[in-house]
Amino acid sequence: MEKSEQANMATSLADTLEVKSNNPIPSYLKSAYWWAYLHPKSVRFFERQWLINLILWGNFDRLRDAALEELGSSVKGHVLQVACVYGNFTEKLVARLELEATLDVIDVAQVQLRNTRRKIGNSAKVSLSRQDSGNLSFPDNSFDSTVLFFLLHEQPEAARRATIEQAIRVTRKGGRLIFVDYHYPGRLNPIGYFISGVFKLLEPFAQDFWSREILDWAPSKFKPRKVDKRTYFGGLYQKTVFEV
Repeated sequence: MEKSEQANMATSLADTLEVKSNNPIPSYLKSAYWWAYLHPKSVRFFERQWLINLILWGNFDRLRDAALEELGSSVKGHVLQVACVYGNFTEKLVARLELEATLDVIDVAQVQLRNTRRKIGNSAKVSLSRQDSGNLSFPDNSFDSTVLFFLLHEQPEAARRATIEQAIRVTRKGGRLIFVDYHYPGRLNPIGYFISGVFKLLEPFAQDFWSREILDWAPSKFKPRKVDKRTYFGGLYQKTVFEV
């Protein structure tokens, strides 16, 4: 199939998922990731726990739990998850919500929201809405905690900066932003060379992302009270937490 035909098919597939909204599916998502996130067959293919764990070199559970530990074994307050996640991350998070706690999950692709709803059921504690991560509709200081799980490396610089700026805006003073994502691996990690090749083939924005710290992508005026960073699997992954 020619590249032009692939692009046309990607656009057509994405368009079938559009609903009336002020947040159309971004062009970078249509062109670079339609095969992973926008086609219903892609969702059925990738929504396998063992496969997502394999893609992360057996580290999914470890990274999922690292993010959830930042929220606590019993999650209080209002939590925002920016973008849906393949695997059981959201289900595990919902299971930790206290009686009065709430979770909002946003994603720009309706097919991803439908998939998440299927996984978690009709919990009154959870709201799902179709929003662009760089243009959130929530008021300032709406959430006690905001979680981004393997999102930023999939975004070009402008979208990444907008996403982080919005995440900061909607997180209350005294709250926390939790990022789990790729990180530049140590020189002695042989998987780093393989991952670089994969990124060149399938993840066009990832190497740009891991070239800097997450705080470097935030607005210059943002001064977190504390930054806590930990790396995993020879430096290939990171958990970075901002205390707002």
